[in-house]
Amino acid sequence: MRALCRRPSLAAAATVLLTCLPAGRQEVSSGVQVTAADLASLLLVALAATVVLASRPTHPLPASAVVPARALVLAPVAGAAGIAMLASPDVLTSLPGYVRCLQVFVLVPLAVLVTVRDRTDTLVVGGALVGAAALQGLVGCVQAVTGTGASYAGERVRAVGTFGALDVMGMASVVSYGALLLLAAGLAWRGGRRAAALGGAALLCVPLALSLSRGAWLALLGASLVMLFVHSRALAARVILLGAAAATVLVLGPGAGSDPDLLGRRLASITSAVSQPDQSVSDRYSLWLTATRVWQDHPLTGAGPRRFAELRDAYAPIELSSGSDTDDPVNGFQRRPLLSPHNMYLLTLSEQGLLGLAALGACLASMAWWAVRAAVPAAAGLLAWQGIDFLYGDVGGPSTVVTSVVLGLVLSLVARPAATGWAGGAPVALGVAR
Repeated sequence: MRALCRRPSLAAAATVLLTCLPAGRQEVSSGVQVTAADLASLLLVALAATVVLASRPTHPLPASAVVPARALVLAPVAGAAGIAMLASPDVLTSLPGYVRCLQVFVLVPLAVLVTVRDRTDTLVVGGALVGAAALQGLVGCVQAVTGTGASYAGERVRAVGTFGALDVMGMASVVSYGALLLLAAGLAWRGGRRAAALGGAALLCVPLALSLSRGAWLALLGASLVMLFVHSRALAARVILLGAAAATVLVLGPGAGSDPDLLGRRLASITSAVSQPDQSVSDRYSLWLTATRVWQDHPLTGAGPRRFAELRDAYAPIELSSGSDTDDPVNGFQRRPLLSPHNMYLLTLSEQGLLGLAALGACLASMAWWAVRAAVPAAAGLLAWQGIDFLYGDVGGPSTVVTSVVLGLVLSLVARPAATGWAGGAPVALGVAR
């Protein structure tokens, strides 16, 4: 407890690491599920509140040093969600959704901002993210090799880490965060440390590939290019040229006409997502259409938080499947209902209306602008990955708490660039000087 009081960022690190606990057998449910990481996030928020209250009478620095003014970017998100809840036809149903929105997009990011005060804190939280990514990646690789992962094409070869088939995107998200932080370290460091960081980032690409998550692949590619551009435009241009040349060789080289393997088929399906979508992509398009139809009937404040699942059947096109099949050794075969549009922007639009979408967009856009202006590759990359991820996914499952910690880390990097190791615009990965 003394260590937590001296270094409250340890609570943020614990929140990340507790998401790696095996979930055990889970039943598909639309109810509220509280995990150990959720409880740790409550401790994190309480510690942050203690830090703020304790600093008021005795702290020699102004209030902005404890809670930077840029934290106000979170206020519209809380306000829009509150208005949507009060305007909801079913306030009791929307109340848990409102609390969850506050937890993910306001309270936990704000708590991370308050507790990540210097380079050591940045290392603590960033190290926890990299450690969680390494653990999840190792478990995922074992699952893919031994056939103990989630089912794909009738085989249990999809790497999902400790999250299981019911949170199939969890491992890909955590591994992506770790890879981007290691890439940021590789851009900032020199010599052997640079090689180690870049090598670690490359190794994390293996379990990410084995996750068979097309969206995560595209998000990591886009985020990496953003980081390179923020770090050095010349380096970004060289990498793009080399990447284009390598892609040309792969396409025109020998063996291109051979039968692709499982990973190759998954990669090839990216280009056919529009012309010949598979069932999962087709269902996603139907869910997106459903969300826009819900919004059209509730344009300003939405239908209310957590009400998309309740209204889905009334607005969904006939092509939408009744659910998706999941299978893994722990949970067995289950039919999972499609309870969200798998697009954070459309989910916000349908449940919180234009006010909610504008608030979320303003929050993410502001942090992105600050990251680019301050030349913080780590913050720019993490935010770019999350922004792309929200195009094909939304919040849900144990990994959501990691997302909220990442948003808080990004906010701390752009709100305190000097204290967290980005003084004078010089990039310093994870708070460690070049």
